[in-house]
Amino acid sequence: MKHTIKWIGMALVAVVLISFAKQQNRPTIYLIGDSTVKNSNKEYWGWGTLLPELLDTTRVRVDNHAMAGRSTRTFVKEGRWRKVDSLFKPGDFLLIQFGHNEGSKPDTSKQGYRGVLRGIGKDSVVLDWGNGKRETVHTYGENLRLFVIEAKKKGVTPILLSMIPRNQWDDQGKVKRADKDFGLWAKQIAEEQGVPFLDLNSITADKYDRLGPELVKTSFFPGDHTHTNKDGARENAWSVIEGFRRIKSQLVQYIK
Repeated sequence: MKHTIKWIGMALVAVVLISFAKQQNRPTIYLIGDSTVKNSNKEYWGWGTLLPELLDTTRVRVDNHAMAGRSTRTFVKEGRWRKVDSLFKPGDFLLIQFGHNEGSKPDTSKQGYRGVLRGIGKDSVVLDWGNGKRETVHTYGENLRLFVIEAKKKGVTPILLSMIPRNQWDDQGKVKRADKDFGLWAKQIAEEQGVPFLDLNSITADKYDRLGPELVKTSFFPGDHTHTNKDGARENAWSVIEGFRRIKSQLVQYIK
């Protein structure tokens, strides 16, 4: 009897250890971006906060490193990219969604400290912050290129996403798209680097078009035209899931 109890105990310990090992070996989905991916405000939510609800987190982890107010430029400048890059292991995934904070002319002013050069070129500008401190500012596309290339070096699968649409409408009653600037440039870098492009902007904008301006406003945007409430963030998280299916990502296997 004692031997039986002993073997049962050992078997239970083995099961626990195996389960723990599986948990530790789960691939991680790293998220980088701005407040539309992660927001700590109780009124506003980012889709990355709700993405884990739609995935089997016993088999895959979600680690959200997005930060409100950041552009590709400041995400690198503040050392946030360096931290994420240090965490990568082969088999992980990286979802990249920027664009909302990039638009100002890059300079050392309060308005321009987040801005980047437009496009995907290799051109740059050097800013003088005084006291011998200089900063080289690149294009939006070049910053995305950095994220993708460095992730691939670590055996990580990058996925470039176009930014979620704002609550802005054209004269025809359609949501304004990002397919001529930041969304286009993200797509071009994805094609250049041979990585997936998930057109989050288009997927969500199509939903908004069907709902119409009034319902979109009252349902998803409690304040400004950029930040959604929890329902809006969840809708964008579902758009990401739909995007996984459209691009036939390996991440489809983890959808609940």
